[in-house]
Formats: sequence, C-alpha cells, structure tokens
Amino acid sequence: MTLSINLELPNGVGYDQPLGLFINNEFVKGVEGKTFEVINPSTEKVICSVHEATEKDVDIAVHAARKAFEGEWHKVTPAKRGQFLCKLADLFEENLLTLASVEALDNGKSVSMAKGDVGAAAACLRYYGGWADKVHGKVIDTEHGKFNYTKQEPIGVCGQIIPWNFPILMWAWKIGPAIATGNVVVLKTAEQTPLSGLVAAGLTAKAGFPPGVINILSGFGKTAGAAISSHMNIDKVAFTGSTVTGRTIMKAAANSNLKKVTLELGGKSPNIVFDDADIDEAISWVNFGIFYNHGQCCCAGSRIYVQEGIYDTFVEKFKKRIRENVVGDPFENETFQGPQVSQLQFDRIMEYIDHGKKEGAKIEIGGKRHGNVGYFIEPTIFSNVDESMKIMQEEIFGPVASIAKFKTVGDAITLGNKTTFGLASAVHTKNLETALTIANSLKAGTVWVNTYNALHAALPFGGFKESGIGRELGKAALANYTQLKTVSVNMNGALF
Repeated sequence: MTLSINLELPNGVGYDQPLGLFINNEFVKGVEGKTFEVINPSTEKVICSVHEATEKDVDIAVHAARKAFEGEWHKVTPAKRGQFLCKLADLFEENLLTLASVEALDNGKSVSMAKGDVGAAAACLRYYGGWADKVHGKVIDTEHGKFNYTKQEPIGVCGQIIPWNFPILMWAWKIGPAIATGNVVVLKTAEQTPLSGLVAAGLTAKAGFPPGVINILSGFGKTAGAAISSHMNIDKVAFTGSTVTGRTIMKAAANSNLKKVTLELGGKSPNIVFDDADIDEAISWVNFGIFYNHGQCCCAGSRIYVQEGIYDTFVEKFKKRIRENVVGDPFENETFQGPQVSQLQFDRIMEYIDHGKKEGAKIEIGGKRHGNVGYFIEPTIFSNVDESMKIMQEEIFGPVASIAKFKTVGDAITLGNKTTFGLASAVHTKNLETALTIANSLKAGTVWVNTYNALHAALPFGGFKESGIGRELGKAALANYTQLKTVSVNMNGALF
C-alpha cells in the first residue's frame, strides 16, 4: 500500500492525502503492515485506507520523541518554539479550505462549520506560540544568604489521544500547550477521523519542527491508545473522550509508571432559560447549543430547562427554529447539520431515542432517520421527561435534547446540578443578579450567560465531577505540561 493518495472532493478541492504513520517527520508504513478503512459518513462508502499503528509503532514513535527531547529539541529556545507554532498557525490558515474539506469528508461536519474549526485551531496554535517564552519561575526570598528560585520544566514525552468530533481543533488544543512548554508529542487520532490529522502532520515539517518532536499515529484505542496509556517511557498522557474510556486510561497510567494525566471527558450540560430572557435570542443560542456539530459536543446543552411562564411559547418557537436547520450534504453551503460520524454512533443515538419513547417521554419534533443514505438523524426534542430517565442522565452525543419546566431560581440550580457531569452550562436572563446567582451555583467548569459554545483559546475549559481532570486552553493548560522544580542555593558557608 502506498503512503499517499490524491483525492478530489465534491467542492472541487483536490489534495494529496497522506496515509502513513507520521514518525520522525516522515510518513512510514506500520511495522505489521496493517491498514484500516476510513468511511465517509455522508455516503457510507470507503474513502481510503490508512496505515494502522500497533504497539510496536507506538514504541518507535516514543523512541523518536525521546531522542528529540533529550537531543536537538532540548536546545531550542522558548522563543524559537513560539516561532514554530506561529508558522504552523500560518500554514493552517493558508490551507484552511483544504483542512476544512477534509474534516467534512471523514467527520461529516459542514464545510462552513469546519472552516471555523480550522480558524480556531490556527488561533490556538498562535496563542500558545505567544506563551512559549513567557513561562517563568519565581525568586523566593527566605533568609539572608540563601538564593531560592523555582522553574517550570517540560514533563517530557507526552502521549495524546484525541476524539473524532473535532479532529483538527483537538489536534491543536493538545499540541499547542505541549510544544509551547518544551515537550515532545506522540498523538493518536481517532480511528473514525484520521485524515485531517495526517494532513496537519505534514504541515509540521514545513513549519520547521525538528524530527521526532511531533509524531502522529492513526490507530485504535484498544491497541495504540492502550499502548500509549501504559507505556513506561511516556511521561504524561492527555485524553479527550468519554468518561468510561477516561477511567481506563487513568488506571493504565497508574498501573504503569504513574504518568501524569489530564482528562477532558463527557457532559450532560444544562441550558437554563428564564421568563425574562429575550426569547428569540435564547432560542437561537439553545438551538446552537444542542445541534451544533450534529450534537456531537462534550459540552452540548442537552438538558433544556425553561421557566414555566414562557415554556409553552418557547417550545412552539423552538420547534419552528429547528425546522429551519438544514440537515444534509456537508459540502453544500447551506448545510448546518451533517451526518453522525459512524454507523455505531448512529445506532447508539437511535437506541437512546427508543429508550426515551419507552420511558414515556414525548417527541416534540424529530426522532427518526433523515433520508436513506448516510448516518443522518433528524434534530430531536423530547418533552414530558423525568430526571430519572436515561435520556436525562446519560450523554447521548447526538442531535437529541430534552426540555422541561422549572419554577424558581432554586429549582433551576437543583435541576442543573442533578447530574454526575459538570463540564458546561448556560443561563439566559436579562437580570444580572439571577445570572450571577446561577453562575456561582452551578457545578460546572464553564457557565455561559446569554450565549453558548463561546470557546476561545484564552479561556480555560474543563470539567467538574466526572467531566475530567485539568484544563484545556488559556494559561491554565500550560500547567498540564510543566513540572515545578525548586532550587535553593546556600551562600552562608558551612553549617557547623
């Protein structure tokens, strides 16, 4: 099997798609010669096959990363690291349409939405490029004749495992802070969506990164992902994905070399609308909060709580707004919602819809497959829900939400916190006191007020409770990739 293939996409974009594993700045075949198919979720047809990383390939990538970390990369100045990241950001922007089109091809998100992802990925890389020479220690005065200081040092070889819902964006979220702080990376993409990560890998060499600093592997969680999590020569693992898998990774890290762990996991986020909210604006944000990215967002606002005074009006207007969402071909300009990423994900979502029906919830809109080809599901809203229902407690990860009434501020807080997750949340109101009371009371890593999915490279993002450990983005993410060293110098001579 070759190491690349030329692809022509429905929007006229033609490009060279790498197929190999990216190790030491080269695309190579897997040691065992295994490959796996990548499926177009819009057509259910095979796009191409890529080389599969096994445990042996992880070993090779880790060895290359370790050699780089202890060799050439160790000598690169912080300012130069920042220049590499900024150059990579420039290349992302120069190749924006190509990267966005690749995202649409194997993930299914609309090209228009994918362009936003690529732009945000470039912004993230450039943000951390700016941080690279600003990670400082401190001088600590304790007594005369003692000179004490701290320094932030890189952890070393970082294993990173990213999900399929935002392939290129998560690639940047992981690599940006790791590289800015002087680490090296072995990153595994999701088996459903490896293509854009491989295209981006080729851009790292063009940006000037030395061999071994960034290594990108295509493979499966149970093999390559498990090998990364338990590898004795990987110093830290970062994962974005389900809470169930996060637990497995944490156990593997503990049972191996007790490597550092950061986890950005699932959510069941409340989106709370008060009587005094601008109802049309709130509906716009609630719609975006659940149906953006086909509902395949860890922070999706899947539990919608509306104060009883406007509940009936809200439901009718919300259904009207949902009917305006264009579901279809991701390469069409007007498309808002594409297909779910895979047959497996499609089946899981439809099972949750069936559970909701059986438990007595009412489908206000949607609830069925959209079309006959591709993994498309109608935007779906349940009412008449109970907090004990499966659809109210478990992360569905699709275009499915539940809507319920509440009476008071206290009720909203109680309902909002009635989950084992705590990734994100939102409140819609014109009353500042209400907004701040809710924001200060919800047990979630992010609270949006009169908006939703308002992410930015400078704003920390991560979860409370079972939604994760550590933070992505912002200055806070730098702490995930550094370890603090204290140096104490005695200038007072002998003790005795």
